[in-house]
Amino acid sequence: MSNLVHSEKNQGHTPQRVLVIRLGALGDFVQSFGPFQAIRQAYPAAHITLLTTAPFVELARLSPWFDEVLTDTRPRWTDVPQIRALRKMLRRYDWVYDLQTSARTARYFVLAGRPASWCGHVGKGNLAHLNPWRDEMHTRARQRDQLRVAGIEDVPQPDVSWLRDKGPKLDEPYVLIVPGAAVHRPAKRWPARRYGELAAEIARRGLLPVMVGHEAEQPLAQDILDYCPQALNLMGKTTLPELSGLAARAQCAVGNDTGPMHLAAVMGCRCVVLFSADSNPALTAPLGWQAGQVRVLRVRDLALLCVQRVAAALWWRH
Repeated sequence: MSNLVHSEKNQGHTPQRVLVIRLGALGDFVQSFGPFQAIRQAYPAAHITLLTTAPFVELARLSPWFDEVLTDTRPRWTDVPQIRALRKMLRRYDWVYDLQTSARTARYFVLAGRPASWCGHVGKGNLAHLNPWRDEMHTRARQRDQLRVAGIEDVPQPDVSWLRDKGPKLDEPYVLIVPGAAVHRPAKRWPARRYGELAAEIARRGLLPVMVGHEAEQPLAQDILDYCPQALNLMGKTTLPELSGLAARAQCAVGNDTGPMHLAAVMGCRCVVLFSADSNPALTAPLGWQAGQVRVLRVRDLALLCVQRVAAALWWRH
């Protein structure tokens, strides 16, 4: 008898209402595509709800994995009416998969009444993921192990065909450039002028450099355009589904350790991802579909990473 059947038997019924919690950030959300699909496959007849934050609602609603998507407004703990509403919502489900596994969702477990049918990093039931090395595991491996403990043995490469046709169709071959990263972690950013020099090299090779990212990163785009005026600036002009399709059709992508690079990798795009000492690729690197699709360059200080080295990595198959 599989662990899943065993766990359901212990609960006395097959779950009919399943809640999945995944709040963000983008890279973490993308790393959960496989688990999302695995949960859907495990409960084909159940009503599955995703609780997430506003930036990911559109992407989640387009996916084939959820019957309902709810927005977590992350209310303050002192906001009693909102916390009561959150508690009421959490107690509607007979099975919960907490893929966020944060301090916040540990409190959601308490609000839910500490149910035995909660698969997460807290609790004492047979669904709790209490692996002492969980914080030393890559996000994908940790989630796969968490679902295995709950009885879901197969976590597949996610089917992302529903995203491939999204976004603008460009008339010439192009390379995605992702120069941004979290504002509060500037050490994760390769200098914009280096991206500008790389964009100019991409253009010299007959490919269109296409810049993507958040609207707030427009100053980075302008710095790059100063070096490479022929680059196409799509900063802030694509939704997440549109960015997915754009990445699927790109020749390759280059960027910092940030969410859009995870999206590019899961879409099968060949990627070069730049890491500083500020983050550990063993724990957070984007993962692709096959060996060699994603190449990581890691240096202590990205200011020391030269354009020639990134360009050489970008063209390693050319």
